[in-house]
Amino acid sequence: MQANIKNTNQKRVVIIGGGFGGLKLARQLSNSAYQVVLIDKNNYHQFQPLFYQVATAGLEPSAISFPFRKVFQKTSNIHIRVAEVLKIYADKKQLETSIGLVAFDYLVIAIGADTNFFGNQNMMKHAMPMKSVGEALALRNTILQNYENALITSDEATRKGLMNMVIVGGGPTGVEVAGTLAEMKKTVLPKDYPELDFNLMQVHLLEGSNRVLSSMSEIASEKAKEYLMKLGVDVALNARVVDYDGQKVTLADGTIIPTNTLVWAAGVIGNKIEGLNPEVIARGNRIMVDEMNQVKGYSSIFALGDIALMTTTTYPNGHPQVAQVAIQQGELLAKNLIGLCKDKAMKAFVYKDLGSMATVGRNKAVVDLPSIKFQGFFAWMVWMFVHLMSIVGIKNRLLIFINWAWNYFTYDQSLRLIIKPKSSKP
Repeated sequence: MQANIKNTNQKRVVIIGGGFGGLKLARQLSNSAYQVVLIDKNNYHQFQPLFYQVATAGLEPSAISFPFRKVFQKTSNIHIRVAEVLKIYADKKQLETSIGLVAFDYLVIAIGADTNFFGNQNMMKHAMPMKSVGEALALRNTILQNYENALITSDEATRKGLMNMVIVGGGPTGVEVAGTLAEMKKTVLPKDYPELDFNLMQVHLLEGSNRVLSSMSEIASEKAKEYLMKLGVDVALNARVVDYDGQKVTLADGTIIPTNTLVWAAGVIGNKIEGLNPEVIARGNRIMVDEMNQVKGYSSIFALGDIALMTTTTYPNGHPQVAQVAIQQGELLAKNLIGLCKDKAMKAFVYKDLGSMATVGRNKAVVDLPSIKFQGFFAWMVWMFVHLMSIVGIKNRLLIFINWAWNYFTYDQSLRLIIKPKSSKP
């Protein structure tokens, strides 16, 4: 069965995934000579860097999500399809999807990455990942429900497990979640739950290497650790988690930490897609591409963003899996595809590192720019400005700004709702 997409005399570019790279590519190709089909499992773009604020009741999911159809209302050559891609038939230039077959002239794979549990089945079953808006909302529900349950238990050990929070992974996400939870312990949760003794609550950040924010400078790493410890976070370095049964975390050295909530932010693995030559699938399920983001061995298939592995002299293990790489690759690929219509040679991708940053809490952030590194209040302001300007949609920016301003002046997140799905009837 063919998917219901009108055939035209335009060449068709099919983009799988509406993340940072896929959305950037589609926007750059809007009103071009191509017919563009954007396929995603959701009908909206998700702003991943702020998932943690949804999880900690700082923002509503709608504030960091933006409908694709809203983005492309004024473009006639962009077609949105909400579907799951099942397989690529490269020889036929077709995709098998949940809505039927989709033909393409050029295919762009921008399916991103998912949580990597490194084969630990117990972790997959019990830990809380945070790679989508839905998962962030589920984490928020779990955290708040645990405190409701802590109120009604008479057993102190059970209450301690419900109140404790463990975050595995000391990258930007782990650091930001730990910092926010520590601030909630001081300023928000005691007001909501005055019957609970918050001396029982501990926020643990477990990192397997010898420093947090290992992808950033040493000064940023040390400052972030200092900020976390001042907030009361128990930062454990060289701490390898070997098991979690839903109630206690077991470390390699035998340490046991009681908790009903473990946030897993310790690694990513590329989303899988069938149909490509297994020889182009590298470590971490990343797809090997050349310097034009062309999948090796395929003239009409490209990959970009987290799923793409491009090895260069500067980046022998591939580019970092961050938003800026995907955005820059999407922008260049659009120019190359437009150039192909005019028989122009494609240009090689060169990543321009604009720097990295992470926030640790109120007035606390670390910023590494190519020419300067700074921390503290000004870094926090820069972090907020950059993230605010990166959000799609003026309304979304306004919503986030209002929430941030409210949180700043009131020391209070106002969105602590437990939103449960309706139970199915027996």
